[in-house]
Amino acid sequence: MRQATLKGQYLSYLLRLWETTDGERRVWRATLESPLSGERRSFASLDELFAFLTDATAAEPPISGRQGK
Repeated sequence: MRQATLKGQYLSYLLRLWETTDGERRVWRATLESPLSGERRSFASLDELFAFLTDATAAEPPISGRQGK
């Protein structure tokens, strides 16, 4: 679901949020949809959503052999 550009990373998602109940507890659910591929990813909590976004935007290590050149 990740899209890269030549100059760096660019991520675009349609975010849907809704509140529901899990037994007696109120919880937020979410989906992310890629506008390019239509792929959808569902999340049972905001923590899951934030973990996915944190991972998707984490800095990648430099490509070996390119350091210092």
